[in-house]
Order: sequence, then C-alpha cells, then structure tokens
Amino acid sequence: MPHFRFDDRAIHWNRLGDFPHLHYTILDVDVERRIADVLFRFAAGEQIVLHRHQALNHTFVVQGEHRLYEADGSLREVRPTGSYTRSPASAQPHREGGGKEEAIVFFSIRAGADDALYELLDDDFQPIGVIGFDTLITLFEAQKVALAA
Repeated sequence: MPHFRFDDRAIHWNRLGDFPHLHYTILDVDVERRIADVLFRFAAGEQIVLHRHQALNHTFVVQGEHRLYEADGSLREVRPTGSYTRSPASAQPHREGGGKEEAIVFFSIRAGADDALYELLDDDFQPIGVIGFDTLITLFEAQKVALAA
C-alpha cells in the first residue's frame, strides 16, 4: 500500500508558549457543548512536556505515529496512522510525541464541569500550568485575529 503524507501547508500552526516539539491549530470551539477540536503536531522522535489529561479526549492519528510515554520517558503505547482512541481523564502523568516522522493528531476534547483540560508538570511532578477550556477559547480567538491579519 502506498504511503501518503498529509499536506498541512495550508494550516496555520501555533506554538504553545515556549514548549518545544508541539504545535497546534484550533479547528473549532463549541462553547455550549464544551467541545474543542484541535490538531496537534508532535515533532519526530521528541517528547512534549509532562502532563495529565483532566478531560475526555477523542483522538484520531492523521499522520505518523502518536507515541505515548510514561513519566520516566519509557514508551507506553504507539498509535499508528488511522488509530482512533477515546481516553478518559487520568491522574497518571505522561508525555506524547511523534515517531520516526512528525505526528499530526486530531483531538476532540470534551470538557466536563471543571474548566481544566490539561495539567502541565515539571520533571519533579510539580504543577507548572493548567490549560483550561477558557484558555482554548482565548487561543482560538487570537488565532482567528492572526488569520484575519
């Protein structure tokens, strides 16, 4: 079977602060239903910041391998292109990244009553930030302004 590469040249990728190896574009935020649809791009062979998912995430791997790592950096799971996963909130911290090539993964994030979606941690498991539903609304509005300019 031939290998096709997803053409992302028309996508406006954003950086999430100073965090390396991760870019995103927000496709939509449904405020009433509290659902955000986001594409994440994970660098090949790298791991992003340690974090916990605090909301339900539905994911679909568009390109590459979506790799999940334990907090110690050991490989936990590999999700190949075409994989669909439903992942509930979890207190277990992990890292994510791309495989041999960058990974592009569609996330449909389903916020609960709490605003928190992701808790970001340092290597000593200390909280360094929270990405909440309101954060995604703000980032989405900023993205729309940037695209209109």
